[in-house]
Amino acid sequence: MRRRNQRGLTLIELIVAFTIMLILSMMAVPLARARVEAERRRVLLNDLIDMRRAIDKFKDNCDMGYFGPPKQGSNCYPESLTVLVEGTKLAASADGKVMKFLRRIPIDPFTNKAEWGLRSDQDDPTSTSWGGQNVFDVYSKTTDKDADGRPYADW
Repeated sequence: MRRRNQRGLTLIELIVAFTIMLILSMMAVPLARARVEAERRRVLLNDLIDMRRAIDKFKDNCDMGYFGPPKQGSNCYPESLTVLVEGTKLAASADGKVMKFLRRIPIDPFTNKAEWGLRSDQDDPTSTSWGGQNVFDVYSKTTDKDADGRPYADW
């Protein structure tokens, strides 16, 4: 005998509800992963643009003679990324003013480290080892590839 005022869900109703929830959550996971990947790509591109602009500004100011005579073999490029953060003394400044180009070295969103691959203007463009003369270009050290199959290190 069943009670007429019985309330609640049957086992079948619970199984159907949980199955629907499982299917919906399985559909959401790939979308969430795609969003995380897209955000990493966006951050990487912005960081590379910022660092490359800072390198170019350093080069322009060095070419104009603001830092005095350039170091031999540097071709007016910074010696390291830390030079862009710590700054370089202006030659014409009596009080030792420093010109900075970056607030901090950004963290690579794929490696989660503030370590970047560096290239000198004397290095081979496809080389993964840095000659150490100067910093002409930066790239990500990750081995991941974008949706087109192009390595992020080539960006």
